[in-house]
Amino acid sequence: RFQQVQSMMYDLMEWRSQLLSGTLPKDELKELKQKVTSKIDYGNKILELDLIVRDEDGNILDPDKTSVISLFHAHEEATNKIAERIKEEMTKDQPDYASYSRMSSSPTHSLYVFVRNFVCRIGEDAELFMSLYDPQKLQIISENYLVRWGSKGFPKEIDMLNNLKVVFTDLGNKDLSRDKIYLVCQIVRVGTMELKESNSKKYTQGLRRPFGVAGK
Repeated sequence: RFQQVQSMMYDLMEWRSQLLSGTLPKDELKELKQKVTSKIDYGNKILELDLIVRDEDGNILDPDKTSVISLFHAHEEATNKIAERIKEEMTKDQPDYASYSRMSSSPTHSLYVFVRNFVCRIGEDAELFMSLYDPQKLQIISENYLVRWGSKGFPKEIDMLNNLKVVFTDLGNKDLSRDKIYLVCQIVRVGTMELKESNSKKYTQGLRRPFGVAGK
């Protein structure tokens, strides 16, 4: 039973990483959510926990808004699906090392970044693009995290002050085996073409100009 639960947890962690990545099309996202809920229901069954009845989209049915007959049919359908799933699992002849191989290949690592402050005298608004960078392969290995910083030294969205947090997900063992990984911040100035523009006739706004870069 422990090995069964261990294998299911590895699957759930891998699928969770895919859901959090935000890169799946709508149809694949719905299919993956159904796989996750099916796996959870199956795990609850073998652990002798309560059965959770759901609708077609995998959402938990509200007993206060669902009739008794509908709940009964949903419960009956869920029980039949789980029984079929148990038969399928029992017929599989899967080697014991399969769960460990999934663990070694699952992208279950994440990097949490908390941006406390940005100290750089620009004089105008700026956009900060933060990403993970491999210096040996000379390529960015993650999505960009965008922070819009105001000219007065605060985030453009003041309610985000002290709340600028991001989690870089889907980092596998391949990423951990890299010799170095840098956290790179690209700074883009947003405003006039030149900082010292004074002629109102030539005054421009909203231009994005590279300003600087930092790495750690």
